[in-house]
Amino acid sequence: MMTWCINRESYESLCHDLGLSPAQVALAWLLSRPGVVGPIIGPRTVAQLDDSIPAIDVVLSPEILKQLDALWPGPGEAPEAWSW
Repeated sequence: MMTWCINRESYESLCHDLGLSPAQVALAWLLSRPGVVGPIIGPRTVAQLDDSIPAIDVVLSPEILKQLDALWPGPGEAPEAWSW
């Protein structure tokens, strides 16, 4: 639990430094993944939808992608390790 909190704080700090919301960075990361055509989003409010739309134009640099992978390493190489 403690590692998750530290990673969340680091993630939010990185997003702040980029001038983007955490949702925008997450969607931009998803769109940068090979094989991802369009992430399915589920906004509950118009404000959440409005916040998500700019992610379409966000291009994360290789350095930022490495930082995100270090924060959230996942179970292995995507997408294979994420399939069942």
